Amino acid sequence: MSEKRQAPPTVRLRRLAAMLRRLRATAELTREEVTERTGINGVTLYRIEKARARPQRRTLTALMEVYGADEAQRSDLLAAERHAQDRSRVRPYHAGLSEHYTAYIGFEAEARTVRAYEPSLVPGLLQTERYARAVAGVALPEAGRPGADPWVAALRERQAALGVCPAPRLRAVVDEAAVRRVVGGSEVMREQVEHLLRIAAEPRVRVQVIPFGAGAHAGMAGGFVHLEFPDPRDPELVYLDTPAGDLFLESEEETRRFRAAFEQLRSVALDPRDSAELLAGVCRS
Repeated sequence: MSEKRQAPPTVRLRRLAAMLRRLRATAELTREEVTERTGINGVTLYRIEKARARPQRRTLTALMEVYGADEAQRSDLLAAERHAQDRSRVRPYHAGLSEHYTAYIGFEAEARTVRAYEPSLVPGLLQTERYARAVAGVALPEAGRPGADPWVAALRERQAALGVCPAPRLRAVVDEAAVRRVVGGSEVMREQVEHLLRIAAEPRVRVQVIPFGAGAHAGMAGGFVHLEFPDPRDPELVYLDTPAGDLFLESEEETRRFRAAFEQLRSVALDPRDSAELLAGVCRS
């Protein structure tokens, strides 16, 4: 019998975990001290603080007591706990995707701002279907085969979120290599760059290109996505798609570092108008 797949965390569960971590830090208590005072298993406490488990109400009550939570904090914690498992965008085909990617789809859909940087390919939210399949045929062969449509369906779902209200703001920075490399043939690539030009003209989308002439820059090591959410209580999140697997970075230090890195990349990139001119030149070439 196969092991039951664990449901990925939600934005609200991450909020609850972050609130509890902050309260414990303010109370200047270690996890071991909390375990001694409440009897809550140390592994359970670790899982709660990492948004891997939703606390039972009696567990949450015990934590609020030991942390000395005030009335407003208790109200926020209880509200977060009630809605911790709410999922606004779960689809049947998500079962065919990795746990981390499924979680990312949910996080991205609820984000206020998506900051995406890619050094060698067009970011997923901006890909045409033919370009996406050409990339998948090399980087993710199973996604390029007929019958493996969950990945493509997920891509369509992610892109559709840009058209809902309120839609997330998309800030994309790509290296010139991403728009010069011919993926899927010249026709597919021309269609892709023309799509970039069209979508970059939309009010909530900004596309900037780092030209070859900018030389070496801080983003050459790899791409990343930084997510910021409407509620300031929801911690920012960084998503990395690496050959070793998908990673989420959640600490304040890590998310602050990547946000600063994105701003640095924006500063060396062409502004949106000049980027559009570069893209138009690629279409003409």
